[in-house]
Amino acid sequence: MTVIVLSGPIGAGKSSLTEILSDYIGTKPFYESVDNNPVLPLFYKDPKKYAFLLQIFFLNTRFHSIKAALSDDNNVLDRSIYEDSLFFHMNADMGRATKEEIDTYDELLATMMGQLEKMPKKTPDLLVHIDVSYDTMLKRIKKRGRSFEQLSYDPSLADYYQSLLDYYKPWYEHYDYSPKIKIDGDKLDFMASDADRQEILDMIVAKLKELGKLPTDWQPKNA
Repeated sequence: MTVIVLSGPIGAGKSSLTEILSDYIGTKPFYESVDNNPVLPLFYKDPKKYAFLLQIFFLNTRFHSIKAALSDDNNVLDRSIYEDSLFFHMNADMGRATKEEIDTYDELLATMMGQLEKMPKKTPDLLVHIDVSYDTMLKRIKKRGRSFEQLSYDPSLADYYQSLLDYYKPWYEHYDYSPKIKIDGDKLDFMASDADRQEILDMIVAKLKELGKLPTDWQPKNA
């Protein structure tokens, strides 16, 4: 039994890889709802006003998701609570949160992480991080077509997206809740190429076998 969490910037392909991976190794996928998020469009219209509210919304949903996943112990999550602070503190550094909001957020996150430490399974078994360049990120954002994410909707999003990539680099380096692997999302297009998809799946399965989370003779059911 294993719990895998995915990470990566907007447009990296986390939800697609979650579906691919859960089907391949036979686990339950957990998806973070964006289309049904009532705060996200408000944030894109007025980031300074809604940054704190948006992050509290995400923090709440991510906390419930990771608790459910750790309890079930057979899941893949396309986004997790472990990334949450990255987003909020980036927005705070951009002047989109007050000191009181920062203090409140940090205290709430610490309380939630403390609750996870009381669970029988306390952390995921593996983090799979999808690393993409700025150009790849923009291409995939454009392809999926959410109007409020497009640079044509708000040209200032260019700086926001670039900052997000900059924040992910140290975040990944310092992530230590579980073993981790990094996928080159520029080189390996798992959404368009069967060969690239299989290469990534082989990488993840090999890591899970190394960690003892899959039997050494494990093979997918359709093999």
